Amino acid sequence: MDDKTKIRLTSAEMTFLWTQYINDTASICVTRHFLEKVEDDEVRPVIESALNGSKENVDFLNKFFESEQFPIPVGFTEKDVNPGAPRIFSDTYVLMYLRNMSVLGMAAAGVAIGLVTRPDVVSFFKKVLSTAVKLQDLTRELMLKEGTYVRPPYISTPDKVDFIKKQQFLSGFFGDVRPLTAQEITMLFNNVQTNAIGKTLIIGFAQTAQKQEVKEYFLRGQQIAQKHVDIFSNILKKENLPAPMSWDTAITDSTEPVFSDKLMMFHVSAMIAAGIGNYGASMSGSPRRDLGVKYASLIPEIALYAEDGANIMIKHGWLEEPPQSDDREHLIKGE
Repeated sequence: MDDKTKIRLTSAEMTFLWTQYINDTASICVTRHFLEKVEDDEVRPVIESALNGSKENVDFLNKFFESEQFPIPVGFTEKDVNPGAPRIFSDTYVLMYLRNMSVLGMAAAGVAIGLVTRPDVVSFFKKVLSTAVKLQDLTRELMLKEGTYVRPPYISTPDKVDFIKKQQFLSGFFGDVRPLTAQEITMLFNNVQTNAIGKTLIIGFAQTAQKQEVKEYFLRGQQIAQKHVDIFSNILKKENLPAPMSWDTAITDSTEPVFSDKLMMFHVSAMIAAGIGNYGASMSGSPRRDLGVKYASLIPEIALYAEDGANIMIKHGWLEEPPQSDDREHLIKGE
């Protein structure tokens, strides 16, 4: 029987493996600092779990890339973090941050499992998914115990099954606007929460960034995140529903650099990409026209912000190039 691990890697497998390596090397830098500064003895094992999971992934990928004669990405190293620098974020925020990262990890691994085919790669991403689920469980349980877990809003249980009878269900600008559906509430709540988490992260990054243009970029991101938090929160409040809490107070007053500007710019760009994905999913899951239009109007704003961030990274040589297809025209011309 043929050895199926000797089959060439598909473009999907290259993409997910390469991206996983970059993400995990960044995660190691961030969680190393968190572990160095953690004060809550119950939070410590959660951070250790996240750090160990990323280290195991990177160890596997280093060996895998070598065996496949695939160039090992640079990613992020010890040069990108100063674990001994004063802490920026509280242990409470660290838990919320790790929970959010576990959600992104589960989503990414789920997509990968659906597109990779080689048994060894499938097995790896199943492990990645399992690790992300474990981190989600650890953070959720501890946050529930400590009373810091913010649940989505409660609504009344339906009395009966019903069907939509009028196109008015889709309206949202004029006349009798229907209440939000449970799915629309969930999407709005999640977008408030992720923007609030991102805003706090960006404020901490802005305080400790070294280059002025990076500081200014983060300050702009803070303003965008706050604007989006206000928009989504106001929609929920208009329906007499609660919005998630803010995490601004979770930041210390330290200005000493902890992470390299390169790592912080990458981290923010990754969160922007996740945000664009959330807005796209929210738009498809929100039949009310006013919500769809709102999401559609916000996506270009953060897409432009992401492009400006990419330009800063390119300018300073921080943006690592992902695997690409062969440029046949250049090959033919011998360039």
